[in-house]
Amino acid sequence: VVRRRLLQRYEHQPFISCLAGFYSCRWKRYQRQRTEPGKCCCKMRECLFFPLLIGAFCLSLIFLYTWGEGKNDYNNFDWYNYSNLGFWFLWSLVILIVASILFTYISLLLVLAMCLLAEGQQLYLHWSHKIGTFLVMGFSIACLFALAVLWGDHWKTVRLSFQITAPYLHIGAIAIMVLLSWPVALHAIRADKKVIQVIIVGPYLAILLFLFLIPLGMYSPCIREMGTLGPKPALIGHRGAPMVAPENTEMSFQKTIEHGGDGLETDVTISYDGVPFLMHDTTLKRTTNIKEVYPNDTDQNAALFSWDTLQKLNAGTWFLKDKPFPFMGSLSKADQNQAINQSIYKLSDFLHLADSHNKLVIFDLYRPPDKHPYRNLWISRTLEVILKESGIRPHLVLWLNNNMRSFVQSVAPGFQHTMGSKAPVEDLLKNNIVKLNLVYTDMSAEDIRKYAEANITTNFYVVNEPWLFSLAWCSGAHSVTTNAVHLLKNLSQPLFLMTPQQYNIMWILTDLTSLLLISLIFAL
Repeated sequence: VVRRRLLQRYEHQPFISCLAGFYSCRWKRYQRQRTEPGKCCCKMRECLFFPLLIGAFCLSLIFLYTWGEGKNDYNNFDWYNYSNLGFWFLWSLVILIVASILFTYISLLLVLAMCLLAEGQQLYLHWSHKIGTFLVMGFSIACLFALAVLWGDHWKTVRLSFQITAPYLHIGAIAIMVLLSWPVALHAIRADKKVIQVIIVGPYLAILLFLFLIPLGMYSPCIREMGTLGPKPALIGHRGAPMVAPENTEMSFQKTIEHGGDGLETDVTISYDGVPFLMHDTTLKRTTNIKEVYPNDTDQNAALFSWDTLQKLNAGTWFLKDKPFPFMGSLSKADQNQAINQSIYKLSDFLHLADSHNKLVIFDLYRPPDKHPYRNLWISRTLEVILKESGIRPHLVLWLNNNMRSFVQSVAPGFQHTMGSKAPVEDLLKNNIVKLNLVYTDMSAEDIRKYAEANITTNFYVVNEPWLFSLAWCSGAHSVTTNAVHLLKNLSQPLFLMTPQQYNIMWILTDLTSLLLISLIFAL
């Protein structure tokens, strides 16, 4: 019997050697020290460092979740860096990869530490891992601080994401607590002092109780009674379909139409000789080859070029070179050839395309700079193109610009007048507003319902991720502006949708099952 026990203990040593080797770089048995459960798991210096390891894990988890849920706005983040650095690079994807690697690293360290504690081994984190822990903590803190300072609205995105992900996060957190119950029970039950037992079990039970009760404070518009879900929001292509074609080009809008988009969104600038054309940026250097054709004019305002000059520029080669979205699919050879031959698109041609396919149009209209011939004629010139040159039916135009709205309403009473910000219902009705065009961080099911009762519909921009589109759907949004018409068209129902009864059953079963498992572990 003694020999069998010694043999079992010897056969178990390779497993412990691997744990201690990866965690402490102590691969030999004589390098390790064993401690009885309930006793101090390590020396004082290691006791002080272990909470830092846990803190690094928590901070890296928070940042990874925060940045992962911000995928909807990665293009905006990269565009912001482009405007400051002067060159295009997928910084958002790099940060996501680095955050994932660091989180995986710190998670493995924590798992190794828990396994060593469960095996009764003293903890000793190698100095290289200590440096790595500080790097993970420093990276996470710096990135979270930068987000808070430079991109404050991102926290609104995170709060919205909880309305979809909170039930799944709750189940995941409960599962982790069940796994942690084994080392906690092992050390607590064998502790030789009541104080040590309280120190070990007290925080664990407090966190567990908090997780059991947290669903009481959860809210999601996707938890609703059967049959109360509204129709799927209409899809408006943001600058067309910029994930599969160069933005604001004929190809981009054609792709939106091919994928079943209900409307087209764009940006309108007026050339020096009075031709409205489609361009988002104030300069031409990001989305054209102006560096090659007019290298001395790359920083000049796009509105200061004549239409003849603009026609000489290519508006598609940059798309294949820069790949503006992190998760773009590969284009077919035919699409690549079509993209390469794209040019700057005129407003009149854009409107004719939309009218021929019965698509709604909405656009941001940019006022020309000082000393521009159409500086004070930009509204009238745009209306002239819409009403006289394009031939588009007025009801397809969602007029967004708030300048000279009374004049526009008198000249073009058939437009659907749209406001770009929330306002009291009385003021909106007074100004004949029929639609609100709001940034998605302003999404509120209560506000959507209030405006809908006054026959005012809501459109949210820019909604790219399925989870965010699902939230807009559950909240009652009438339409969304998106870069991903080709993806969202395939969503037949929200990603998360259940009745209050189903959610309560899931919550109660999760809590009861975990409580039973934890009780069994402590009892054994």
